[in-house]
Amino acid sequence: MIDIYNVYKSMKRDDIILSFKGDVTQDLLSSVYQIMESRLQNAEEDIKRKKKFYHILVECLQNVYHHMESLQHEKDKDEFDGTAIFIIGKAEAGGYLIVTGNYILKPNAIELGKKLEKINAMSAEELRTHYLETLSTTELSDKGGAGLGMIDIARKSGHKIEFAFNDVSDTYSFFSLAVTVK
Repeated sequence: MIDIYNVYKSMKRDDIILSFKGDVTQDLLSSVYQIMESRLQNAEEDIKRKKKFYHILVECLQNVYHHMESLQHEKDKDEFDGTAIFIIGKAEAGGYLIVTGNYILKPNAIELGKKLEKINAMSAEELRTHYLETLSTTELSDKGGAGLGMIDIARKSGHKIEFAFNDVSDTYSFFSLAVTVK
């Protein structure tokens, strides 16, 4: 049997508000947004921080939803379930922490890593300029985005985006993202 009490203590110790592992659907995201909106209404937080957190939360979860790879190879389906994970909690030094994880094709992981390193190297003003340039010159991708999500997350959070890629097969990496919102 799973030691649920230790899971509970761990989540309490780490100040986890909500965690999920499974298939990410638009219905699930709508429910999560409603839950978090309700939690934020009851939280004694600055309204500006609440709005910033909610905006970044939506960006992070939409990123998982739109860019989560369905496992295409039968051998991968046997080993990996193709689901995603996200955790929402309180940050150690105040504010909130959003952590997501999902499978991504290795070539996409390399490209995304380069984009995130570039974003993390920019100042606030450079991020603003890059956002405006991208907004005015980029067409929508096949997944519906213009590549603005990560730039917007970095701009709004005011922090570097923490990320990692774990190679899980010849085809896939597992992409982990963590954003602190203060």
